[in-house]
Amino acid sequence: MEQDSVRSYRLRGSRITGPQQSALDKYWAIYGMAYSESSIDIPALFPHAKNVILEIGFGMGEATALIGRDFPETGFIAVEVHKPGIGKLMARIEELELSNIRIIEGDAHPILRTMIADSSLDGVHLFFPDPWPKKRHNKRRIVNQAFLELIAPKIKKGGFLHIATDWFPYAEYIQEVFTPSPLFTGGVVDRPEWRPVTRFEGQGITKDHQVTDLRYFKV
Repeated sequence: MEQDSVRSYRLRGSRITGPQQSALDKYWAIYGMAYSESSIDIPALFPHAKNVILEIGFGMGEATALIGRDFPETGFIAVEVHKPGIGKLMARIEELELSNIRIIEGDAHPILRTMIADSSLDGVHLFFPDPWPKKRHNKRRIVNQAFLELIAPKIKKGGFLHIATDWFPYAEYIQEVFTPSPLFTGGVVDRPEWRPVTRFEGQGITKDHQVTDLRYFKV
């Protein structure tokens, strides 16, 4: 079965607020990129960046905006399928006067396949992907062997993939996928100070969800 035929994200309601739509309308031409079958010219996109990081599934963009603010010399390519989150992040980018974040609307799998050149990324952020906890839905989890094989060529040697999840069984599953892989090395790490605690993560913590950070390096 083709990976793209199994969605790793939920098609949530597309209700978008007035301010979110307004931000989309005003700032898409500045910060947004449509899906393309051609590779992005990353050096042209971030001519002064020392590093480039891809973030997959940024939600409402809380962490993305704050990390972008804290690391102005890093270029961030942020991927998301839901318009409300894209509009919200665009508003935050404008509010914080950031010039180092660009957004692609769409599914990460085809974007990785066609838009991201090999050895073009210094790192990848995958924060709180849907854990699909029901066993019959496990096939929808974004982290699997096919995903590792797709993303590994895009990361420079020694580059990283940082994952955070608040579903402990998913953290265990992620380790089961990565451990036998010859493409990456790494595992569970302490929560880094640079990763902001978002409202979503805070809600999980109040429900006693255990947050696990994992960091893997491209071999």
